[in-house]
Amino acid sequence: MQTPPLALTIAGSEATGGAGAQVDLKTFQQHGVFGSVALTCIVSFDPKADWGHRFVPVEPQVIADQLEAITTAYGPDQLDVVKIGMLGTPATIETVAGALRERGFGHVVLDPVLICKGQEPGAALDTDQALKAQVLPQATFVTPNHFETMSLSGMSSITSVDELTEAARRIHEASGAAVLAKGGVHLPGDEAIDVYVDAERTEVLSGPKLGDGVQVAGAGCTLAAAVAAQLALGAEPFEAAKAAKEFVTRGIEGRLSSSAPFEVVWQGA
Repeated sequence: MQTPPLALTIAGSEATGGAGAQVDLKTFQQHGVFGSVALTCIVSFDPKADWGHRFVPVEPQVIADQLEAITTAYGPDQLDVVKIGMLGTPATIETVAGALRERGFGHVVLDPVLICKGQEPGAALDTDQALKAQVLPQATFVTPNHFETMSLSGMSSITSVDELTEAARRIHEASGAAVLAKGGVHLPGDEAIDVYVDAERTEVLSGPKLGDGVQVAGAGCTLAAAVAAQLALGAEPFEAAKAAKEFVTRGIEGRLSSSAPFEVVWQGA
């Protein structure tokens, strides 16, 4: 009996299916990777309040129970890749950070969701600081968006490829992780520029800007999950980054519209 490669996502549920754990599992499946999930929170949108976020954290013990079941069912020889998405509270971060230390995954792909919409600013700041202190040092691959790249690098603005490259280098030097910093629609020009940095190389990855220059929901989750899936399949980090960017580009081309005020990536594209 053949066993497919496995990957774990530790992330929140997003009810419409356009982001979060739902996206991660769809991305894993499209790569032929068997996915498991530990849910950290439940996020939905409120159509009666301008589609604002509604955020409900999962109790830390429930998160710990999920991780215990997953890591007991699948040993390190089977499951060595984890993708981390929205954690949402300092208590959740502490629980997840402890589980990471205990298991010692070979690949920890962090999508550093620093701002949790629906939280008070003070709570969001506490969450950001906890993520940087407890989870970032354990990451082996980080995929920050434009805002997150500024926050993690300490740069006040990023308006060019050179600045994005410098920011990615700073994050790599501070964390030791491979970094795929996303310029997305925020840099000028017709190309969506991302910069990859690890200990051995610096590469600029480009693709056409799609979606009429508007951010498409689920792109960040899809990118990080595709990196994790590629690593589970045995790819080297830079090759995983290139393949993940191509996967997201195709997903944005095939994006899904709805009655919500945003379009979402279609992983099946």
